[in-house]
Amino acid sequence: MKKITYLFAILALIFATACNSLDDIHEEIDAMDNPIVGDVEYTLTDEDYDDLDLGYGSFNSVDDAKEMLPAFLTEKYPVWGNGSSVLVGYKLYVGSAPGVGDYTYADEVEMEDADYPQSEIGAVGFLPSEDALALIPDYLDGAVADPAEGDIVLVRYEEHVSNTVAQSITLLEEGFNGTLGDFTPEYVAGPTEWENRDYSGVEYAYMSAYGDGVVENYLVSPAVDLSDYSNVVVRINQAINYASGNLDLASVLVSTDYDGDVTTATWDVLTLEEMPSGGDWTFVLSEPVDLSAYEGETINIAFKYQSTEDVAPAWEIDNIVVSSGIKDETISKAAYFTYNEDGEWEASEGVYFLSSADLDAMGEDYGRPGYYNNFSSSISPLDYLPAFMVNTYPYGQEEDAMTIVYDYYSSSTGAQLRGTLFTFTAGEWAAYESTQDVTLQFAHDGTTWVPDNTIKYTFTSGDYALVVDQLGSTYPSETGNLASYGNFNLFSWTDEMLLEAVTLVIENNYPSAEEGQKFAVTYTVYDGSTHDDVMNIILEGGVYVMQ
Repeated sequence: MKKITYLFAILALIFATACNSLDDIHEEIDAMDNPIVGDVEYTLTDEDYDDLDLGYGSFNSVDDAKEMLPAFLTEKYPVWGNGSSVLVGYKLYVGSAPGVGDYTYADEVEMEDADYPQSEIGAVGFLPSEDALALIPDYLDGAVADPAEGDIVLVRYEEHVSNTVAQSITLLEEGFNGTLGDFTPEYVAGPTEWENRDYSGVEYAYMSAYGDGVVENYLVSPAVDLSDYSNVVVRINQAINYASGNLDLASVLVSTDYDGDVTTATWDVLTLEEMPSGGDWTFVLSEPVDLSAYEGETINIAFKYQSTEDVAPAWEIDNIVVSSGIKDETISKAAYFTYNEDGEWEASEGVYFLSSADLDAMGEDYGRPGYYNNFSSSISPLDYLPAFMVNTYPYGQEEDAMTIVYDYYSSSTGAQLRGTLFTFTAGEWAAYESTQDVTLQFAHDGTTWVPDNTIKYTFTSGDYALVVDQLGSTYPSETGNLASYGNFNLFSWTDEMLLEAVTLVIENNYPSAEEGQKFAVTYTVYDGSTHDDVMNIILEGGVYVMQ
């Protein structure tokens, strides 16, 4: 009844002093001999974080929470005074799990075409799947200068898929339909130029030096990258009209160092057409010409027309196709390697980097990881990784740990690496939470709210039995009464005896409590009536003392 009376008094005070500041009201409340005492557990809401200007919905540190929450509690519980307590639940950002940063901030290297060994199928540009990880240490020996023990490197590479697909893959095709396409004409001698012509609906690149004397010119293809292909061939549909002159060369050339000037490039003769007899057109369907000598290279193919007389035949090319009989399927992968105490690179244990194939398996539609092959703020890793862990590591053992690293795109900072630590706990893979739900106790000291580490504990039936068992020989009469009635009779239990009993129970339940830890212990007493009482204690100098 006393607290209710004070409540009405405080309400009257508030209405009577409506013109006074809230601080004045707080001072008058705090000055009361018996202020209103509240005790509650409260969890912050999204609106609370907004009011605290915490747009991310969490605190960055415990210190931030200790600094910002007292004012929040004063506003939320304006009439509560000395002795009040609030257990505040809030979200705390703790960052990545320990050790994850060793991988997400590790140096990266990416294997280039020249770094790959010849594989068993004779192609370059990838590592064979059966021993990819075994080949990487030799590469790292030359790629990383002066490594030190414990250094970690992420190696990105292409890995061959064993089931290569036999099919025709067109790398370059030009029918000269309406233009010379992406082919570039270059003129070394003579006025004659390449033209685009058509006959009976067939269009072609055309050249004739009739009446123009000495002519030398080229028609050069765009660059063709053969680094990822094998069994590459070229086919050319062409025709030559001999007429009455001489064509010294009608040849198809290939170069690996063409940079825009045919006179400085090195050209290999791919085909050399023989002169037809008579004055008729001779159509030549070239047999497929093997380009395997150029696999792993970037090439340009050129048609070279060279004449030494005024009268020279015409040359037509209506189709050129560069194709591969086998496309080597590869996937982009990455793996971590650690430099060990023996001075050798070895595959890092306990970490896995998600490949493009892994992300594709999670869905390639828009809004799924495989669409851009990364996670993002709108494609959360934790929506997909738990299932990945179950499928990939189904036989986890208790306390097994695995760090999963992946490409992540942030709208504010761009592309980056992030990682999630999974631990096998209670029969399942559990992700480390970078934002955790925690609590912080606050107490009102008569002036303001202050952080308080007080643990609230209420005696159980087992605790009363423990006191009876352990203190029975010391206080036989008192413990006998306790065993019979289940409460402490204050007519016989002194404060010192009660402290001894409470200490016994707390040390039994909290054996690892640290210096300065506080407890508010509730137990049942009898002092003419049966009710609960609370003892506040603190661990000081290894001994619990009453506060």
